[in-house]
Amino acid sequence: MNLVLGLRFSVSPFLHEWNGEQSMMSGKVVVGMSGGVDSSVAAYLLKEQGYEVIGVTMQIWQEEALHVQEENGGCCGLSAVEDARRVADHLGIRYYVMNFREEFQKHVIDYFVGEYRKGRTPNPCIACNHFVKWESLLQRSLEIGADSIATGHYARIERLANGRYALRKSVTAAKDQTYALYGLTQEQLARTHMPVGDYEKDDVRRIAGEVGLPVACKPDSQEICFVPDGDYAAFIERETGRADEAGNFVDIHGNVLGVHQGITHYTIGQRKGLGLAMGHPVFVTEIRPETREVVIGESEDVFRTTLRASGLNFMSVPEFDGGVRAVAKIRYNHRGDDCSVRMVGRDTVEVVFDRPQRAVTPGQAVVFYDGEYVMGGGTIQ
Repeated sequence: MNLVLGLRFSVSPFLHEWNGEQSMMSGKVVVGMSGGVDSSVAAYLLKEQGYEVIGVTMQIWQEEALHVQEENGGCCGLSAVEDARRVADHLGIRYYVMNFREEFQKHVIDYFVGEYRKGRTPNPCIACNHFVKWESLLQRSLEIGADSIATGHYARIERLANGRYALRKSVTAAKDQTYALYGLTQEQLARTHMPVGDYEKDDVRRIAGEVGLPVACKPDSQEICFVPDGDYAAFIERETGRADEAGNFVDIHGNVLGVHQGITHYTIGQRKGLGLAMGHPVFVTEIRPETREVVIGESEDVFRTTLRASGLNFMSVPEFDGGVRAVAKIRYNHRGDDCSVRMVGRDTVEVVFDRPQRAVTPGQAVVFYDGEYVMGGGTIQ
């Protein structure tokens, strides 16, 4: 598996005994608890439904120092453990902290750094969801006798008439997280619960308040958990122990416009922070890691109608045989647009949009929808 070239999803050997005929099981469920309101309410809802609930927080941060853990919040800091433990005590459920540092380093941080070094823009949340929050957590949960896992993601899981499991968009459209979950396999979906996907966000907070959960008013985490200050280039420099190499800004004809700080500082469609006095707004249109050139163009140069994607995972359908029509999202906050999709290789699709799309970015995911259901997705080349 070569994560530097994009995400490749696979089935854990531990899950090979999964039977496609089985439905989600009742019984013992491990809830991944981030210390936030969503996963806390998920634990409460499942307990109310009669499941034996076990709370687990995944310890993924690489530093041992207490002050480092305290400074890094989100789903991996010390505060997450403290909040999740308080919720578990309130609900009267067992609670554990499991160490996933090795898996997180390999599948998320190393992937994140490698992609940026190659001039691509990765999505570490997608990698974390598949390889850590599902593949690793599910395996350990099954090992301790659990039947399934659950999270606080805003998405719904349904079994379709064709027998396949698929994600359905959340009731809360503004919070829908299906884009970042497209990599989940059939085996993983069959053993997963996402109970808050059936609720509006306001209702989730209302439930938390009504049952007295101590995190009812805790704000949502927004940033990438391991880069809380948002300075990706500085994080990569610390992680690798070396500064990125400078290179040239060039126009589409190869004319040098200036010197940049290193390709890890830039992404497709970027306008701010370029430091170029061009007299009008200009944008990053291409990153060339081989020559360390960052190509600068006009607003219209950022739009394109076609892309190719690989590292495919199919969800509501087993394949895109003969080509399909879909709505495709090319980033988390993209509204999605109509397109045609066809296979052009064993693990590659070509996507042609009906309308030009802004900032199609290598390394990001393209996710295909049929109405509210996820058909599948892949990594943009």
